[in-house]
Amino acid sequence: MLARAPRASGLAELDAEVSDCFACPRLVAWREEVAEVRRAAFRDQEYWGRPVPGFGPADARIAILGLAPAAHGGNRTGRIFTGDRSGDVLFAALHRAGLANQPTSVASDDGLSLRHTRIAAAVRCAPPDNKPTPVERDTCAPWLHREIELIRPTLRVVVTLGAFAWAAWWPTLRHVYGVRPPTPRPRFGHGAHWSGDAVPQVLGCYHVSQQNTFTGRLTPAMLDEVFTRARRLAGLDELR
Repeated sequence: MLARAPRASGLAELDAEVSDCFACPRLVAWREEVAEVRRAAFRDQEYWGRPVPGFGPADARIAILGLAPAAHGGNRTGRIFTGDRSGDVLFAALHRAGLANQPTSVASDDGLSLRHTRIAAAVRCAPPDNKPTPVERDTCAPWLHREIELIRPTLRVVVTLGAFAWAAWWPTLRHVYGVRPPTPRPRFGHGAHWSGDAVPQVLGCYHVSQQNTFTGRLTPAMLDEVFTRARRLAGLDELR
């Protein structure tokens, strides 16, 4: 299944192939169980219940890398960060930054579009307890690597949401750019910034999970600062 990732000629083909992946038995079992049992509030809805592809244009200058789809968010709707509280926070911030045409993301057919930005997850299936294993992350990595290859001509900045996504990014330097990852690895933190030669700059951002946004660890102002910085580093302010 993963052998298809390097052969995908474009994002549409890659997204279709991602959605048909069965490489990780634990994740397959969980995503399908959630889709069958369903949450009471969504019992009348048909869940996606498959891996969730990336979302956004092929000429993106900014990539946002998350952890994995939410069990009753992306795993239900089929679009990353769509239909859950994390997405509510993220897309509101992207709209404020001029990177999304609307502040909400509730369903795959709600008219949302992104500007200069593509969103993907390090692991494409919803994991139990929202905790994929390192093996599952590494098994899923070829999808990320090919996605970055396809947007490489325009990509300038990567925003990693949380320490898991931050750690998942570094192998991409070797696989996509032929660059040895920095040693020791840069330390994750909100507002962390790393830059190298001829590769995208990387920004760290606390994940938009409820445990961060409800407790005030991550505020709208903090998100706005990250995306304002990402816009500037990506050269988007010059396009205005």
